[in-house]
Amino acid sequence: MAIQVGDIDGSRTGQICPGPEPAPRPRRGMGEDPRRGQVLTTKVGLQMPAGMSFDDWEKAGRQLSGIVDSSSWWLGDWLVYGKDHYTDRYQRGIRAAGLQYQTLRNYAWVSRRFDFTRRRGSLSFQHHAELASLPHDEQETWLDRAEQRRWTTKQLRGAIRAARESQDRVRVPAEPTRRLEVPGSRLQWWHRAAEQAGVDFERWVLVTLDSAAKQALAELGRLEDAVDGPAELMAPTGPGGPLEIEGPKPPAERGGFERPASGA
Repeated sequence: MAIQVGDIDGSRTGQICPGPEPAPRPRRGMGEDPRRGQVLTTKVGLQMPAGMSFDDWEKAGRQLSGIVDSSSWWLGDWLVYGKDHYTDRYQRGIRAAGLQYQTLRNYAWVSRRFDFTRRRGSLSFQHHAELASLPHDEQETWLDRAEQRRWTTKQLRGAIRAARESQDRVRVPAEPTRRLEVPGSRLQWWHRAAEQAGVDFERWVLVTLDSAAKQALAELGRLEDAVDGPAELMAPTGPGGPLEIEGPKPPAERGGFERPASGA
């Protein structure tokens, strides 16, 4: 399939020829339309021939899609060249062409991030745009994966996001805990107090400890340091991390509890 571009009556037009490059044809008869059977592109639309087969229609769509994608590279390279060679005049050329500078700038940024030899013809401009902010080596890795696995732009974006989330989880080490041995009678006493107050046991412990801590700090003249409330007071007590209380519990609540690093 090939596109033929011409200039008819001052309006930019082109012809999309379905199928392989056409072989030389016999001379046509008088009055025969030379564009019959071809998709004609004009500035304001697409003229489709009557009786067009599905295969030809599908091939024309693929070619149009390729032209749209390629045009992003073309416009980006065009602006890069203008900025490099006509620093004081390239914006005048943009205005004369009737193009949006912000859109062109985005295209140019991607074009600069991928020199001509690194662009993958099997991937779209948008695939490259997804990777433009990454370092060179990472770009190549993701381009290889997208090409080999035939990812769409959305699939590529999802894979990058999943990889980043996985790296973030690895970077955050598991927070250590500290254990406090509590006699069973005292733990049962606390459980009864929480039940009497009608609140969850762990929350009751946190609120009670917060209240005691605030009172102690106030007596020491350090109330201002604690005014921010539980978010600060619930920080790990010492280098060992958060507190974990162990001891016998009533039958309904066997097992210990772990105090979180931040307020409930």
